[in-house]
Amino acid sequence: MPDPETFSVELNGFSCRVWRKGQGPTLGFLAGFGGLPRWIPFLDALAKERTIIVPSLPGFPGGERGHTVLDSHLDWVLAAHQLIARAGLAGADLVGSSVGASLAAEIAAIWPASVRRLCLIAPFGLFDETDPMTDPWAQRAPDIPGLLCADPTRWEWLKAEPEGQNSPEWPIEQVRAAEAAARIFWPLGNTKLEKRLPLIAAPTLLVWGEEDRIVPRGYADKFARGIAGPSEIRIIPGAGHLAELDKPDETAAAILAWTK
Repeated sequence: MPDPETFSVELNGFSCRVWRKGQGPTLGFLAGFGGLPRWIPFLDALAKERTIIVPSLPGFPGGERGHTVLDSHLDWVLAAHQLIARAGLAGADLVGSSVGASLAAEIAAIWPASVRRLCLIAPFGLFDETDPMTDPWAQRAPDIPGLLCADPTRWEWLKAEPEGQNSPEWPIEQVRAAEAAARIFWPLGNTKLEKRLPLIAAPTLLVWGEEDRIVPRGYADKFARGIAGPSEIRIIPGAGHLAELDKPDETAAAILAWTK
């Protein structure tokens, strides 16, 4: 398939990259922990049936240093809402993964007209002290790939600098992404999202990797119980926290079926 179209939108004085590819009804994607330094097969699978639009969150790859002016959780939620509107996603179906899924849920709760159907891949935002999620910021760097993906090589490929690029900006951008996520979710990913789940009326698909080592499987049930609209849980065998990396085709197929 051809490369995605790339354009940018401005948010709080910083540029945010937006990718667009495919044909059909619009579907938005907010990336998970670490963001997207490169296009991934999961997005190609979605683009076979939908026009997929992928805006970069502030501070994540493609989002410059926009995280530096976001000082509270409210700042982040407002920025995410503005971002999807400027990227052309107002009223569209919205998919989010991990940290992006938490912000997608916030948008669906506070601005219900902004989201038609919602898909959340192992979202952050809740915390149960009897079944705590793993704090990714407290881990040794060599352990991160195996925590985020069932197949660690998937994460390593995502984060590997493209051959021949040799840019000092590439590693800085990857560290910046972890810093940006920490500004939203540290400590322990808890944003008290459970208080706003009853405001979500959009039909919601909850996708969980069977081998998720970051957010326990039981959190899917907590989300399903809290969301007011109809919801369904789909478990992806052989996938870890970032199911879209481990099992791109299976994860995309579940999302495409839900958003028809």
